[in-house]
Amino acid sequence: MSYSYKYNRIFNPSLTKYLFFVILLFSITEFYSQEKFKIVIDAGHGGKDPGKPTKLGFTEKEIALKIALNLGKLLEKDISNKVIYTRKKDVYLGLRQRAKIANSADADLFISIHCNSFHDSSVSGSETFVLGLHANERNFNIAKQENEVIFLEEDFEDNYEGYDPNSSESLIGLTLMQEDYLDQSILLATNIQNNFKNNLNLKNRGVKQSGFWVLHNTYMPSVLVETGFISNPKEAAYLNSSKAQRDIANNINTAVIEYKEALNIGNLISGLEYANSNITYKVQIAASKTKIELKSYNFKGLSNISRLKSVKLYKYYYSSSNSLEEMKRKQNFAISKGFKNAFIVGFENGIQISID
Repeated sequence: MSYSYKYNRIFNPSLTKYLFFVILLFSITEFYSQEKFKIVIDAGHGGKDPGKPTKLGFTEKEIALKIALNLGKLLEKDISNKVIYTRKKDVYLGLRQRAKIANSADADLFISIHCNSFHDSSVSGSETFVLGLHANERNFNIAKQENEVIFLEEDFEDNYEGYDPNSSESLIGLTLMQEDYLDQSILLATNIQNNFKNNLNLKNRGVKQSGFWVLHNTYMPSVLVETGFISNPKEAAYLNSSKAQRDIANNINTAVIEYKEALNIGNLISGLEYANSNITYKVQIAASKTKIELKSYNFKGLSNISRLKSVKLYKYYYSSSNSLEEMKRKQNFAISKGFKNAFIVGFENGIQISID
């Protein structure tokens, strides 16, 4: 057998090409099977709920939808993202439906787009809200206006369990569920406002906390962006322009990119710290014979829940860290959520140990 003949048998060009495409197809399949970063974009108002009107003939719901669609197109250019819209056309959605869409998708971010309004037409600028105790009457009134859409829903008394948008006590009660995500929500909100300030000719009114129902009922980092004041004729005309809608969307997209980069760096640092310790601490919050789905709504809004099965019981744990001090804070938070018997446990090489 000649050398040339043996070479052709071993290195058959057709076979090599076939193997190359198999490997390429496998790599692409693996890439696309990775968990996507899910972002829910919520265009505020819609349908029978026009939002805030203007003297120029257009409404908040129209501007919010156009910005949301522009933002979605930008985010979808990154194939690591999966974009979910609460609405893509002029339809009515209740606040409960918007939150349900986000929670059902198990989203990583929730971004709600709105326009602001005030009785003084000279007021202008953008502000981004996260859920929290309203710092002043102005913040309370903004949240109250956005929450009053609840009254347009049928059977709102049943769906919102006696919640009263006009009651400050109701708003205070909303804040507890989102505390787990507050730092991340503030990070995204800060990125948005910094980009608006640095790149757009919009007055920066800052990052604020208030009691928006739609933010309260989403189990992920969530922000509500008031892009500008449509009660201000000059700013209203700007917000209604295609350029403004593209520019605002572009800057929110940049803020999301910055948020994801910061999150990845944080995860990397946490991973390095974890690698330096053999002991992991968790907060045990419950034990049950029943296998419960690990969703936030099953654990009073707590996220980062894990489950281990012992001989007769399923044990449920909240959060994990190699820092005992951090777990003490998590334990106190779990107790404040209603898990009054929560306690800290330690694991070394996967085996539970005493932490005394």
